[in-house]
Amino acid sequence: FGSYVILDALGAGGMGEVYLARDTRLDRTIALKILPPDISTDKRRMQRFRQEAKVASSLNQPNILTVFEFGEVGGLTFLATEFVDGETLRDHLRGKKKLKLVEILDINIQVLAALDAAHEANIVHRDIKPENVMIRWRDHVVKVLDFGLAKVTEKRISKGGEESEAATEFKTAPGIIMGTVNYMSPEQAQAGAMDQRTDIWSTGVMLYEMVAGKMPFGGATSSHTIVQILEKDPLPLSKDV
Repeated sequence: FGSYVILDALGAGGMGEVYLARDTRLDRTIALKILPPDISTDKRRMQRFRQEAKVASSLNQPNILTVFEFGEVGGLTFLATEFVDGETLRDHLRGKKKLKLVEILDINIQVLAALDAAHEANIVHRDIKPENVMIRWRDHVVKVLDFGLAKVTEKRISKGGEESEAATEFKTAPGIIMGTVNYMSPEQAQAGAMDQRTDIWSTGVMLYEMVAGKMPFGGATSSHTIVQILEKDPLPLSKDV
């Protein structure tokens, strides 16, 4: 596949297939995400794919998955990233052994370090969940994945002179909910204005799940990513998360 030699299939999902491959130019092992032709013609999905490449490649932090290349070969769009030889936090939680407190703290500190770098660059992830966190087997280094729902914000000065965050790029249309329902902040669930605090909320939900072994909110039963257009205006937003 271009300059990459595909070695094995790693998995598949709504955004394409992922392969273990070798970069023949630099002789390194990478993860190759490839979009099938039918998805390449879908503007919304292609926007997410390009967005993931652009946002992730702009961040240089050890706990964020490194993007090497984004391009097209033979009409197929691909994303080449570092290969993480490990498992997702979701699979880790499904293991037989209960997580120790020191391990829980270590994982969350690394996730927060990744978010701190993203937030410093005015980037909100918007989809923090165990499926988007990987743990490398060799040294237990945590990697935050999938910036496909990320939103870039800029600081604006309000009338009262205070700084606020306002979306400036990769905007979501009003009334659109994007994310994973179990981990959404109230503002995100209501398709309202969001800032970095929505990621902190999601991380808190994930932390609760790691400690208690269950979700904190019994009413949230679906764990699938949803995209929904609300028929009515969003409910009033809370001031703080």
